[in-house]
Amino acid sequence: MNAPKTNPAPALVKIFVGGFPLDMTELELVQLVSLHGNVSTIKIVRDKKTGVCKGYAFLEMKNREEAKKVVAALNGEPLGDRTLSVKINIDNAAAAAAKKPGQRPATKPAYIKVSGPSDGLRDKRQRK
Repeated sequence: MNAPKTNPAPALVKIFVGGFPLDMTELELVQLVSLHGNVSTIKIVRDKKTGVCKGYAFLEMKNREEAKKVVAALNGEPLGDRTLSVKINIDNAAAAAAKKPGQRPATKPAYIKVSGPSDGLRDKRQRK
């Protein structure tokens, strides 16, 4: 008997929003963005010690079309005395594939210990 096929949950599209006023709250930012699409989650990045907003946030939206509408509507728009910067984040797998071929790999190379010319010539003093 075959199990019924279930559709995996659609991947959320992550959006970077920067350049908004530092005193703006999550609710105010969601209200601004939700005029152009539905926001699933929001995270305003804050300083760990002081809790002061660093001026950028990440939002997740359910589909790419709404995310594109948000970017088209809000990128470069003035808000207070600042200018908004809104971009769709590229996920890590796509970013790794887009790297230039001349760049070093992200993994650490394996090192092999090579003996030097003075190795084994001197006897080490024994510990007391």
